[in-house]
Amino acid sequence: MRFRGIVLTGVSLALLVSCAPKKETGGITRVKKQPFGKTAAGEAVDLYTLTNRSGVEAAITSYGGIVVSLKTPDRAGALADIVLGFDSLDGYLKGHPFFGALVGRYGNRIAKGRFQLNGVEYKLAVNNGENHLHGGLAGFDKAVWKVRDVSTPEAASLELTYVSKDGEEGYPGNLSVAVTYTLTDANELRIDYSAATDKDTVLNLTNHSYFNLAGQGEGDILGHEVTLNADRFLPVDAGLIPTGELKSVQGTPFDFTQPTAVGARVNQPDEQLKRGNGYDHCWVLNNAGGTLALAARVFEPKSGRVMEVLTTEPAIQFYIGNFLDGKLTGKGGKVYKFRYGLCLETQHYPDSPNQPAFPSVVLKPGGKYQSTTVYRFSAL
Repeated sequence: MRFRGIVLTGVSLALLVSCAPKKETGGITRVKKQPFGKTAAGEAVDLYTLTNRSGVEAAITSYGGIVVSLKTPDRAGALADIVLGFDSLDGYLKGHPFFGALVGRYGNRIAKGRFQLNGVEYKLAVNNGENHLHGGLAGFDKAVWKVRDVSTPEAASLELTYVSKDGEEGYPGNLSVAVTYTLTDANELRIDYSAATDKDTVLNLTNHSYFNLAGQGEGDILGHEVTLNADRFLPVDAGLIPTGELKSVQGTPFDFTQPTAVGARVNQPDEQLKRGNGYDHCWVLNNAGGTLALAARVFEPKSGRVMEVLTTEPAIQFYIGNFLDGKLTGKGGKVYKFRYGLCLETQHYPDSPNQPAFPSVVLKPGGKYQSTTVYRFSAL
């Protein structure tokens, strides 16, 4: 049985816990491992650098499954890091707006931190006003994941696994999660998510990378041209919780069905833009049938970099760094100011556990959650 991106089968999830320092495949070293520091509890954290045949690099840490850096070429072939983040683990431990992190158990917001499942009310951590956001106070972004190098001759690949215990952040069920990052020779960063539970639960996994295709810290993203394969979006209330309406983008500042600069309409007098302090909304994808399909395209004119986002998910949250305020200093001493990065978070709808008309996010024992997102890079 399939519920828009959640596949229920009889397969259980086996946790793979071994960790190899590096693997050479096809004549090149695909993955390099190095220490990245320790958590406050003394847990060792490592950084894994994945490399493809074109020299594209993705650095991922076992803390939060965070994409720490992602280096891709511009139209002249020059590599630059295009994701926001920090040079060391300390930056992440001090607190940050989910830079590059794996988000769970539930990406985005759940109203008032509560939902009912099978007649039982579950109370979650409230960490965004009166609402629950991105898994709570200690979500998957703050877990130390087990990592295994699963590279092949065709691609560099890491499998990250984590067991979220029954009651963690208020969620029911022991949940076994596996996330595989794969950097292909076609300049794609592929993320495959899977999970299994021993008790009915809700689940909505995503990655929260902030992109600036001109290079991290290189100005705002208002000139980036965005296309979203979505004819509808979800209006929100003052707390950024969906009202339940699936509204047409036609004739609104939310119409990105054709390439449009992020800053072209962001300052229009629109109530939804006021509520989000800009774009911080969920778009309903046109091709949301559980198969991998194009969801978004971003073009940065100065560098020529292009990013395409493909996903099996039914929706995408488009956020433009409205809460970045210059207080965070990132990699290379770059200060992250207002709208210096944009996010394209593939996911199910926010607050789905409280809105029965939305696609189901319930995962049952004996079932398996599966989802795939691909970030594909090129240059013009």
